[in-house]
Amino acid sequence: MAGILIATVMGLTASINLPVKKENPLSNAVVLEWNEVAFNAFGGTQYQHCLMASRINAMMHLAIHDAINAVDARYERYSFTGKDSKADPVTAAAFAAYKILLHEIPGRKSFLDSALNKSLKAIPAGTAKQKGMQLGVAAANEILKLRNNDGTVGEVMAKLPAASAKPKFASSTNTGSSVQAGVYDLVPPFDFIFAPFWENVNLFSLQSKNQFRPAPFPSLESKEYAKDFDEVMKVGANNSLVRTEDQTNFTKFWYEFSEAGWNRVTREVAKNKNLDIYETARLFALVNLALADSYIAGWDAKMYYNFWRPYTAIRNAATDGNPATSENKNWEPAEPTPPVQDYPSTHSALGNAAATVLAKIAGDETPFTMTSFTAQPAGTSRSFKKISEAANENAESRILAGIHFRFSCKAGQELGNNIGNWVVDKYLKPIK
Repeated sequence: MAGILIATVMGLTASINLPVKKENPLSNAVVLEWNEVAFNAFGGTQYQHCLMASRINAMMHLAIHDAINAVDARYERYSFTGKDSKADPVTAAAFAAYKILLHEIPGRKSFLDSALNKSLKAIPAGTAKQKGMQLGVAAANEILKLRNNDGTVGEVMAKLPAASAKPKFASSTNTGSSVQAGVYDLVPPFDFIFAPFWENVNLFSLQSKNQFRPAPFPSLESKEYAKDFDEVMKVGANNSLVRTEDQTNFTKFWYEFSEAGWNRVTREVAKNKNLDIYETARLFALVNLALADSYIAGWDAKMYYNFWRPYTAIRNAATDGNPATSENKNWEPAEPTPPVQDYPSTHSALGNAAATVLAKIAGDETPFTMTSFTAQPAGTSRSFKKISEAANENAESRILAGIHFRFSCKAGQELGNNIGNWVVDKYLKPIK
């Protein structure tokens, strides 16, 4: 039976002091709305480019944060230096989000126009609204300028096919060549590595892509490798006899894209803590900074170590030099294996990165309940007493899915902790 992951969210007891709220604090509704607008603009439950989504989410929420802090400076800004205290902050936030999304996903203009009209419907015409529009557009343009030629392909969601590339090595599943022990090989049904160039996309916050690169994975001949191999082979098998019903349920629950799930967690935390527009804008900006850089740093480590997935390892255990592992040529994972290397688990990294940010700002003991678009039965919700509890379940799910070794999830969690702490310690600090 799978055990509880040892890696935890770091710095949970430390929380960032929020400024004293002014009377009649502004509602955070506009930030929450545009977070969901972005998700639906990407394609909702059908969108496929998790990496590009994380990038655009970070851009949008940074633009929102900078725009409203240009009206009333509560927190340090990311890049935009303009100011206008007479601008309406809600209008500024909506236009900042709209401008980013329209630039990145022009094919969704009609949908975005409708969302913008809805956001501005209750705001009376006048100077404040006009100034808010100008401020939001200016803040968005600053972010777009920073991310121009940032190493992504096409920089537009409409060009998603270009994000996948054939691997530099031949796949044994296609050529009949032998698998090299410990080296990544394609896992059916995919015949490509997803977006291998993403390791070189410009970072949002980290100093270098390998700043927190995990230490090497355990030796194939080691006891740790054999232990984690045996675990995933048993609990992660499609026909597992030891995986419980609840484990199967939460494996499917967390199977959706990490950036989608953890933005939903962030919405729940913002609502539960009754945060105002400034606190909420900052929280989403920090979470999405951490998520975006976790993908980039995670892709760096994946490409660097180029480690095989459990599917390949279990079917080719005779080549690993470890007498404690058993080969099974017919083994299948419980869930489809994503077309990218095993070590570390970026799903775990994103979960812990977001959880670390949330815990340091809102406090780890923030209960919440939410559902997932991959939950079965559909609409099923799960409740958590702590944010770290959700992060650990998120990571555990990848072992139970049969798509990651435990040591890969631990390494991912540690990577996420480091990135989350870095982001909160270095960016968007309260102005004294």
